[in-house]
Amino acid sequence: MYLRGGKLNMKKRTRRPSNPLLIAFLVIAIGGLIYFNQIVVPEMPTLFMASPTPTRSMEAVLNEAQAYFAEGKLSQAIDAYKQAVLADPRNPSTFIELARTQIFAGQYNEAVTNAENALLLNPNNSMAYAVKASALDLLGMYDDAELAVNKAIELDPNNAAAYAYYTEILLDQGNYEDIQTAIDMSKKAESLDPNALETLRSRGYVLFNTGNYPEAIAAYQAAIAINDKLWDLHYSLGAVYKLQGEYDKAIQEMLTGVALNPTNPDIMTEISRTYATEGQYGKAIQFAEQALSLDPSSARLHGNLGVLLYKNKEYSKAAAALTLAVRGGTTDDGTVVEGLPLAPGRVADDYYSVYALSLTQLDRCADAVPIMQLILTNIAEDQIAYYNATQGMDYCKVAAGTPAAETTPTTTETPTP
Repeated sequence: MYLRGGKLNMKKRTRRPSNPLLIAFLVIAIGGLIYFNQIVVPEMPTLFMASPTPTRSMEAVLNEAQAYFAEGKLSQAIDAYKQAVLADPRNPSTFIELARTQIFAGQYNEAVTNAENALLLNPNNSMAYAVKASALDLLGMYDDAELAVNKAIELDPNNAAAYAYYTEILLDQGNYEDIQTAIDMSKKAESLDPNALETLRSRGYVLFNTGNYPEAIAAYQAAIAINDKLWDLHYSLGAVYKLQGEYDKAIQEMLTGVALNPTNPDIMTEISRTYATEGQYGKAIQFAEQALSLDPSSARLHGNLGVLLYKNKEYSKAAAALTLAVRGGTTDDGTVVEGLPLAPGRVADDYYSVYALSLTQLDRCADAVPIMQLILTNIAEDQIAYYNATQGMDYCKVAAGTPAAETTPTTTETPTP
């Protein structure tokens, strides 16, 4: 009997017949519960229980990142710093070290982002502004770089790295009216931290730009003594050796730079020009082609190869390469190249005027003369380009009256800045 509405109900319930399928299901279910309770549960790890392998400490991760950086293994150092950031995303110093390493690795946009991440955590962090300034400089954003580096100095007038970066920002703009300011900034960095890598690099750079080559060599050598696995230090030292006329040493340093950064076409381009200075055009062309293989869309690299081919008297190949540099076009493998604009300086001299000269050697004065007229009309102040264009025009005048050319125009070397 059972209760209903507060009264006893004496009526018997009708008994249903047994269901064998239901009984079988219940037996299986009960057996499953017993198995889960006695077999599976004891094998499951307890929630929040420490794993058998302990998580590495932040100190260990940072030490690993610093060790990778010291060995020149920049990609591994970056990965390690990223692990440190994930472990402690509230530490601005880790973001700064990550950004600094990314600058050495050529990851300038990423470096800006991580310097800004540091500033989100600490808006008054002088070093974050300094590192951001360096990355902006290397992106060619000079005005923004100067704003950032001045903010870094405002926040910490004793930040040696900020003065070192300021030196490089001023020099990278190519405005030598500010050369004294650059010198002063590098000396300020030296007075604050004479043995810092950034200080020595900036001193080497300013001494290089002021023609003090022995002192520049000493500064770069001191920086390399701190870390000999950074490609840009070897590249810069090689450039100074080249201007000193020590070509073997220059090439050796640049080859070291290639070994440390094999995907950078600029190093191979400078090696090609160094070999060309010695008159070794075969080797020069080889390195120019290797550089171009790394960035086949670069008009500048096509132009460099074209100039070397011209100097090696391979006029047809030179004209083809320089056509891409000047006019742009599409390579045989379908890569699009955007031509370079005419402007005073190395581009006009080495690319436009040599392009015109290569066309004259192929008896294509009809194509060459308009280019030379363009040079004479628009950049007459560029003495080297003007001279080469004048020589080319004279050559075409002679060729117009004489089937066999009596003179061969020659290019004048462009001084390496």
